[in-house]
Amino acid sequence: MLDVRRLRLLREVQVRGTIAAAAEALNFTPSAVSQQLSLLEQETGVELLRRVGRRVQLTPQAEILARHTEELLDTLERAEADLSSSLTTTSGTVRMAVFQSAMLALLPATLTRMREAHPDVRVEMTQHEPETALADTWARDFDLVVAEQYPVHAAAWHPGLDRRELLRDAIRLAVPPGASAFGPLRNLGDAAEVPWVMEPRGAASRHFAEQACRSAGFEPDVRYQTADLQAQIRLIRSGNAVAFIPDLQWAGESPTCALIDLPTEPRRTIFTSARESSAGRPAIAALRATLETVAREHVPAG
Repeated sequence: MLDVRRLRLLREVQVRGTIAAAAEALNFTPSAVSQQLSLLEQETGVELLRRVGRRVQLTPQAEILARHTEELLDTLERAEADLSSSLTTTSGTVRMAVFQSAMLALLPATLTRMREAHPDVRVEMTQHEPETALADTWARDFDLVVAEQYPVHAAAWHPGLDRRELLRDAIRLAVPPGASAFGPLRNLGDAAEVPWVMEPRGAASRHFAEQACRSAGFEPDVRYQTADLQAQIRLIRSGNAVAFIPDLQWAGESPTCALIDLPTEPRRTIFTSARESSAGRPAIAALRATLETVAREHVPAG
C-alpha cells in the first residue's frame, strides 16, 4: 500500500512548484522531501519527477497520484468534520486569513464572541492579501479566508472552495477634509490633476481604481503606493492625496476624510471561503456564523 505521507509530499510539490517550497510548507528539509519522494518512486515503480531548470515537473503518473491524494485529503477532512460534529462541545483550531480592513472592522468583536460562546475553539489569524489567501486556503495553509471582490474584477477561483457573502460596502472617493490645497473637490472629475494613493499594481482595488479614473476620462497621478489603508487615510487627511476608500474602513467610527459618492455607486463584495471538505467542521462553521452576525450588526447593509 502506498504511503499517505509520501503522497502528501508529492501533492505539495505539485501545489508549491518546488521541492524547497514544499519542504518549507511542511517544516521538512528539502533533502528529506527528495529522499521520501525517491522512496515513493521505488514503491510505485515509475518516475514521478523530472527536473526542468531549477524546478521540478510532475510526470503524468505523478499527476494521477496527486489527484487521488487530493481526494484522499478531502475524505480525511470530511471524516474529521463528521467526528467533530458527533461531540457535544465545539473545539479545535481554526486557521484564518483576513485582509486589513476586514480584520480591523470585524475581528475584535468576532473573537470576543467566539471566546464567550466557544471557549474551546482556538482561532489563529494571519493578515493576508485576499488573492494569495484564497490560493493558500485551497493549498490547506488556512481553514477559512475572508476575501474581497471589486467591481469589474473577478475574485480568483479555486476548485473545492465554497463562497458565502459577508457584506457589500460602497466605495467612495475620499478627499482631504475642509479646505484643500488642490482646490474644490466635488466629484471624481475634479480629482484628475491631484496626487493619488493606491495599492500596488496587481491588487484588485488598484485595477478598480485605475479603471474608474479612466472611465471618468483621465489617467490618475499615482504618486504613493501602499496596501495599508490606514496609511492611505493619513495621506488623504493630511491633504497630500485622494483615494477610493470602501465604507468598511469606517465601520464603528466617523469618517476622518470627506467622502464623495461615485456616479455608478460601486459596491465591493466581501465573502468567506473554506474548503468544501472541511466547511462542516463545527469550529469553522461557528467562526463563520459569528463573522456573519458581526457583519450584520456592525456594518450597514450596502
